[in-house]
Amino acid sequence: MLLPIGDNNIKGGYYPVFSYGFIVINIAIFLYQLSLGEYIGNFLTYYGAIPVEIRHGQDLFTLFTSMFLHGGWAHLLGNMLFLWIFADNVEAIIGSRRFVIFYFIGGLFAHALHIFLYPDSGIPTVGASGAISAVMGAYLVMFPSSKIKILFFVIPFRIPAFIFLGVWIIMQVTQGLDALGLNVANVGVAYWAHIGGFIFGMIMGLLFRPRLKTADGRLSA
Repeated sequence: MLLPIGDNNIKGGYYPVFSYGFIVINIAIFLYQLSLGEYIGNFLTYYGAIPVEIRHGQDLFTLFTSMFLHGGWAHLLGNMLFLWIFADNVEAIIGSRRFVIFYFIGGLFAHALHIFLYPDSGIPTVGASGAISAVMGAYLVMFPSSKIKILFFVIPFRIPAFIFLGVWIIMQVTQGLDALGLNVANVGVAYWAHIGGFIFGMIMGLLFRPRLKTADGRLSA
């Protein structure tokens, strides 16, 4: 089993308060979800983003609330691990205010592609994956040579970010293409939301790259 556990962190630059703050908020909301017991399904349906409703201009607030909901422990922990690894470096370079705006717009782009491909779906979309995918796309462009720490069972090693993230997005595209012919209810994962967020992140990463030359931050192991 391959598990990413860290990367080369930026020393200096802006303190990534929102990168870590989003992790705390997501965990707190998930714990609240668990406290709802049998009503958790109604909660996710109400605050999750349903493509057919969004397309008709209904419950647009769910485009944002859905970014803080998760369907289970594995969903939450996987997303928070990737947010913890990749978000801090991006925020350290672009600043906290820009990072918050970038994060939410990335999530909206993720929603947009998913809704475009599944416009009549009545399945609620939940999770921070789309926004986090945007962060990963920006990271790929901004820090392609940064070393990602990988745990292979109990053996740690490092690989360049462009390899790890390149393989990840290729997997998303492959699985997304396979899912296009299926009913969204049978897919279970919003692959195209991941892809949409990642593409947006790469584009913004190109715009953010000049800030690397003037930032005080530097990579360290």
